[in-house]
Amino acid sequence: MANYTAADVKKLRELTGAGMLDCKNALVEADGDVTKANEILRVKGLKGVAKREGRSAENGAVTSLIAADATSGVLVELKCETDFVAKSPKFLAVADQLAAHVAASKPADIEALLASEIEAGKTVQAFVDEANANLGEKIVLDRFAAYEGAFVASYMHRTMPDLPPQIGVLVELDKADADLAKGIAQHIAAFAPKYLTAEDVPAEIVESERRVAEETTRAEGKPEAAIAKIVEGRVNGFFKDATLLGQPYALDNKKSVQKVLDEAGVTLKRFTRIKVGI
Repeated sequence: MANYTAADVKKLRELTGAGMLDCKNALVEADGDVTKANEILRVKGLKGVAKREGRSAENGAVTSLIAADATSGVLVELKCETDFVAKSPKFLAVADQLAAHVAASKPADIEALLASEIEAGKTVQAFVDEANANLGEKIVLDRFAAYEGAFVASYMHRTMPDLPPQIGVLVELDKADADLAKGIAQHIAAFAPKYLTAEDVPAEIVESERRVAEETTRAEGKPEAAIAKIVEGRVNGFFKDATLLGQPYALDNKKSVQKVLDEAGVTLKRFTRIKVGI
């Protein structure tokens, strides 16, 4: 006879997230001791972490946490291998716990985050490895954003209705305006600007765009006297596309995002857009 009960299997599955057959085998090996079986599964699972290192983790979720007074907020991207795991309650619980830890600990960068303690004696890296072991997939935490300011808001977008949010946006304004913050964040989610202003674009990127614009203009046979003006127009077009403040506003494309902010008397301090796997 089996030296464990159906209740033991259920309890072990709840503790570990492991499959039914794996739980049954662990209970047999542990002679029905649920605690020992839990340890057996953890050891076996953690051994599999290294084997999964070479796998691709392009699915997952973005989660956010905004303070009750909206003066701070975080975005966290947690990646996994399949959409099946991405929408599982256990995976989403891990993501939420990581977001709460980021909000509480305010790490300087990803290295500091992974090295910080999320539970007594357990680093975030160990916590992620444990999730890797329990869920049986490569789990990756390599991006987050944390803001503090006068007003912080987020917008989360689902690309598929049965999946968790795949795109997350965090914005910081210099004063409270929930409706405007939501509209700007939705715009960012849809149009994916790379920079806030033209001044934020790295000089080497600008020079590359200018060089391409000049070579294209000359190849088109434009008059020499007109080249400088055409090139400048094309570079300005690049700024309009690549910078948030220069883009036509999604909810009123007759106005730029900058114009909408100016009319509201609000300054957008910064933004972060995270799309899972990109």
